[in-house]
Amino acid sequence: MAATTLLWLRRGLRLADNPALVAACERAADASGGGAVIPVYIDSPDEDGDWSAGAASKWWLHHSLAALSKSLKDRGSRLVIRRGRCEEVLRELIDESGADAVYWDRCYEPAAIERDKRIKSALRDDDIEAKSFNLSLLFEPWEVKTKAGDPYKVFTPFWKTCTDRPVPEKTCEAPNPGSMPSPKKWPKSFKLDELKLLPKIDWAKGIREAWTPGEQGAAEAIEQFLDEAIRNYDEDRDRPDVHGTSRLSPHLHFGEIGPRQIWHAVTKRINAGMSQHNRKHAWSYLREVGWREFAYHLIYHFPDTADNPLRPEFKKFPWKKNAKALNAWQKGLTGYPSVDAGMRELWHIGWMHNRVRMIVASFLVKDLLISWQDGAAWFWDTLVDADLASNTLGWQWTAGCGADAAPYFRVFNPTLQGKKFDPDGAYVRKWVPELAKLEDKYIHEPAKAPAEVLKAAGITLGKDYPKPIVDHSEARDKALAALDTIKKSK
Repeated sequence: MAATTLLWLRRGLRLADNPALVAACERAADASGGGAVIPVYIDSPDEDGDWSAGAASKWWLHHSLAALSKSLKDRGSRLVIRRGRCEEVLRELIDESGADAVYWDRCYEPAAIERDKRIKSALRDDDIEAKSFNLSLLFEPWEVKTKAGDPYKVFTPFWKTCTDRPVPEKTCEAPNPGSMPSPKKWPKSFKLDELKLLPKIDWAKGIREAWTPGEQGAAEAIEQFLDEAIRNYDEDRDRPDVHGTSRLSPHLHFGEIGPRQIWHAVTKRINAGMSQHNRKHAWSYLREVGWREFAYHLIYHFPDTADNPLRPEFKKFPWKKNAKALNAWQKGLTGYPSVDAGMRELWHIGWMHNRVRMIVASFLVKDLLISWQDGAAWFWDTLVDADLASNTLGWQWTAGCGADAAPYFRVFNPTLQGKKFDPDGAYVRKWVPELAKLEDKYIHEPAKAPAEVLKAAGITLGKDYPKPIVDHSEARDKALAALDTIKKSK
């Protein structure tokens, strides 16, 4: 009897290290009459609520799906694209293809979990085999617990527990060209362009120049990182002026590469004879992959945190509504070069260095007293790696209201941060070109530059570059006073 499996692809847009694909192909091979695998992508933004993909993520998704479609075609298969509510579309495809199984990669966002439980139960009630597989994490969120059986809220013991577990299982290769079992008749499919994921007005030139979406782009990115940057990772990862990070975050978010692949690629280099110095940096990088695991651990166990602080007292924090200041922050016009450089990098390439993410986030929630939710929403729309778990963890960490968070009274000084991590001002000069000719001494605080220095650099403050929209010292005092109000209200 023939066995046809729908391979529902969501956040696992790759062929290698894809246990759902392997299981579907094995099922087809084991069928007495021969079987088939039908890869499917369902565009269903209405089911994602307020957290449907932002504009930058949609751009990436379009190109990732195009790359995946080509890879499938090379293997004698194709990607069926549909639009609508997931359960309804799956039912239609089951009726059209005679499929008797649906396999998919797990998502861990709260809305996705509830939807998937509902779909899995309904399919099984109708004798359709329904299975989900882990493509996104090293460890399932429910597998890592404290000795008391509770979820972790602090990273260090969480990661120790993770690393005490067995090494993540080996990854599997992509199917060989022409090897995927296909149906005699393919279901109808939307054309990718019909999903209208690309912007009507082309603002993506900088993103195109910076990134290569897709599984091959991810493979090239990790090889470049392993060859060029990992040996100094712990020293360079906080430096936005050098290419010291892996830049794999968007590839990870869309599942073009998985954390198991990263783990084994890095440990293979470690075991191949890295120096003690380089091994230290490699394990430091894997620890950062652990922070991503921690983010998913938190969003799974504390699903309300996408919109609300984990620490409930912060619900009473006196955030301000200040559209003018928020707009200046979004556009990179705050008068603080390290902040403005980061926000312009974000707008131009859909990504921002992690150290700078902390600087700009601290500035928003502490210097401007604008809520972390407003910042998270802007990042969500503009980041190509917009990830609900990581975005939530990062913003709540900065705001002091989440798990293992920096205390709210830790207020980043954007000027000192710039001097420390961008000492020559190369990052600022790249993204804030109106300051390019300013002396190194004043590149991070142009408001303190003498008139003759500004004139020599061709800068008129308030015209060519804004004056600071707040005084950092005064803003810090106001932030601490705001913190005192929720302390007293306990």
